[in-house]
Amino acid sequence: DPFEPTFKEGDLYGRGSADMKSGLAAMIIALEEFLGEYPDHTGSIALLITSDEEGRARDGTLKVVQALAERDEHIDWCVLGEPSSQESLGDIVRIGRRGSLSGMLTVQGVQGHVAYPQLADNPIRRFAPVLAELHDIVWDDGNEFFPPTSFQVVDVRAGIGAPNVTPGELSARFNFRYSTEWTHESLQEKVESVFNAHDIDYELKWHLSGEPFLTQPGKLINAVHQAVTEYTGAAPELSTGGGTSDGRFISPAGADVVELGPVNASIHKIDEHVKVEDVITLTRMYRRVLELMLL
Repeated sequence: DPFEPTFKEGDLYGRGSADMKSGLAAMIIALEEFLGEYPDHTGSIALLITSDEEGRARDGTLKVVQALAERDEHIDWCVLGEPSSQESLGDIVRIGRRGSLSGMLTVQGVQGHVAYPQLADNPIRRFAPVLAELHDIVWDDGNEFFPPTSFQVVDVRAGIGAPNVTPGELSARFNFRYSTEWTHESLQEKVESVFNAHDIDYELKWHLSGEPFLTQPGKLINAVHQAVTEYTGAAPELSTGGGTSDGRFISPAGADVVELGPVNASIHKIDEHVKVEDVITLTRMYRRVLELMLL
């Protein structure tokens, strides 16, 4: 049952157990312990808990960051409990994320009988060479901190279900996960130049989920690096891979953002789970970060 927390052989099963409710639970306990021992620490601490990061992300962290800016209040350091770890707890720490840009495409044609193609205009035929060209482009080779930009088509639809009728319209959706070698404006211009070089009647709408962001080496990265090393015996890999996170709203406001959380192998899957031992260790890591940052 995804909504009934279940312990089995040292693991906690349940929807969100790894992504990212265990990270939140570990943060709460770490804060409770830290404040109990160090009530006169030098900083101010807040938990930001929102519910729409997996959706359109319009009313959660984004609105909080806007409200803070209006109050002239600033976040200096932010640790996200995203499931950043890959094989074992703390093996990877995210210090940034690629940007995410989606395109919503409509290609117009003329519906017709397959036996009379000269009387129709098949949008699939119009789109096919454009799609092939987009897939053949090497968008970039990445850089010191970011992997190469990726282009993925996630949905293509056309046809009316009849085997002898060519469609009058095609719709498709695609996504870029892009490095700092691009801006969303330059990516859009490049894609539209490819379309415009072909004989195709199209409409293309864009949705920007977030620009790429990167936290430079400094006090926060050093503290997280030390905390992970102390409790695992191994230094973490600093990475910008994976999807997006709410760090895309916090980093542009001037904050250093780092993501440290559980292993992500089961996230968004049936039987999502996390090792109970990892949650306990993660709590200790978060507390150590607080000590290194605020004492």
